[in-house]
Amino acid sequence: MAPDTGEVALVQAEEPVVQEQAVGTAVAQTYRKLGDALRRGSFPPGSRLPGERDLATSLGVSRSTLRVALGLLNDEGRLERSSQRGWFVAREVVGEPPSTLQSFSEMARARGLTAQARVLQMRERPATFEEAERLRIAPAARVVELRRLRSMDNVPICLDVSVVANAPALASLDMTDRSLYEALEHECGIRIARSSYTVRADAADEQTAELLGIDAGAPVLIGDEVAYTADETPVLAGAMSYRSDAYRFQADLFRPL
Repeated sequence: MAPDTGEVALVQAEEPVVQEQAVGTAVAQTYRKLGDALRRGSFPPGSRLPGERDLATSLGVSRSTLRVALGLLNDEGRLERSSQRGWFVAREVVGEPPSTLQSFSEMARARGLTAQARVLQMRERPATFEEAERLRIAPAARVVELRRLRSMDNVPICLDVSVVANAPALASLDMTDRSLYEALEHECGIRIARSSYTVRADAADEQTAELLGIDAGAPVLIGDEVAYTADETPVLAGAMSYRSDAYRFQADLFRPL
């Protein structure tokens, strides 16, 4: 998660409603399972579905039930049928992602809270070897390092450390009480599209504990991330150290059919 990132939350795509009374429970359930698979991108646009026999077996239904469900999706324009080649996902169908990336500020606003940010350090410096590898830049290339204490309604939530590449204008901005994602997009022309994010537990050191208002050695959750633009260029690497009593990581995990 980007150092300005908070929580990953499920975004449900709206599905057309199929009444069980009209088509039967087995058909309705099969329709929903296939619809969820299309929404998640388990079958990419333009791809061919498994054969009816294999697909029916994997869903645990009869081929006749499967065909009715496939026909409903075909009527909605989400699937296309070739009499000789089978069923295909319509090319115009775009799968909704299972999760959405939120900045710390967006996460606060969604809860009706006010996000604050106190700048602890802002500097331009050479990238370390590890940062250069993560951001795919030359060793010692110039990066901007931003350290901030993030709060919601004046309650300290996390210590935020961000290292940003290819955004020298960031160093001249006042990042007090401002979203880093929004500043990058509006002031630097860099829009974050996705984040590779891991969470690990650790014990707070004395400095982190003092800033977060907890005891030294108390548990913290550390989110390490690399954030990318839409063309898969890594632009931000960082870590957020959250109070364990103030942050919950949420994600929905799916198994393929």
